[in-house]
Amino acid sequence: MLHIKNLEDGLSVFKALGSSVRIQIINLLLDNKEMNMNELASALNITNGALTGHMKKLEESGIIQLIPEYAGHGNQKICRVDVDKIFIEIMDLENSYDNNIYETEVKIGHYSDYCVLPTCGIATKDMLIGEVDDPRYFSHVKRVDANILWFTKGFIEYKIPNLLPAGQKVDQITFSLELGSEAPGVNNEWPSDISFYINNKKIGVWTSPGDFGDKRGIFTPKWWFTNWNQYGLLKILVINKSGTYIDGRKISSMTIDQFNLNYRSDICFKLAVEEESANVGGLTVYGSGFGNYNQDIKVRIHYEPMQ
Repeated sequence: MLHIKNLEDGLSVFKALGSSVRIQIINLLLDNKEMNMNELASALNITNGALTGHMKKLEESGIIQLIPEYAGHGNQKICRVDVDKIFIEIMDLENSYDNNIYETEVKIGHYSDYCVLPTCGIATKDMLIGEVDDPRYFSHVKRVDANILWFTKGFIEYKIPNLLPAGQKVDQITFSLELGSEAPGVNNEWPSDISFYINNKKIGVWTSPGDFGDKRGIFTPKWWFTNWNQYGLLKILVINKSGTYIDGRKISSMTIDQFNLNYRSDICFKLAVEEESANVGGLTVYGSGFGNYNQDIKVRIHYEPMQ
């Protein structure tokens, strides 16, 4: 995956894709896995010199990889596509708060409370913890090392470390985490209503579209079973003074001021799949070493002085 964090960093990619010939090159390589320069020039009916200019832009952008092939006549090059997706962050979903920011990252297994129902399971990046579909293993001593967990119904709750400076109050919290549904096996079309809570107050619901298993996650370990959940979607959940948002879209009118959080407050973050929901399709939480984003639950807290 090619991750572009701002538009300026993506200029070479945008320029590389701004040509119908270069789009044809990418499509040819996707269809044929790999081709040498002569084969590409012949297929496009252009000269090798013209092709070289196009390939230089594609290689500089990181989209295409050129590999020297020393067998045969001359120093020919093998060409192949080097990315499977391009992720572009167009806007900063958070407001600017100068330097009044506290950041932390919570491991997937560092939950403070849970109540889950099968199908369910928990694993590190190296092995399963206990047996699948047995909720008792969510209390196993090794669960603190977990990098992925999944369940059909219930909840998982995390106590967020609150190390704000004294005399400060919270005016925005951002959670960044990779989520998906939990189907028997996998199913890319398996909607699930995932509810979010802070200190046992529901702040909103997001419907996961599926339990994705069409391809192996970029960071999912090789030992992981091919017919199990492979990757999720990176979701940005923000609660501030105007409401609660997922990826910039408002999902509720719950505001941060309704919690009166300050440097002394407990901050508990719960994810739940509730039995009364329209879509009870389970939940998978991906951490570092799994999925497509190689991160745990990232938390960013903006704060300001108490009045």
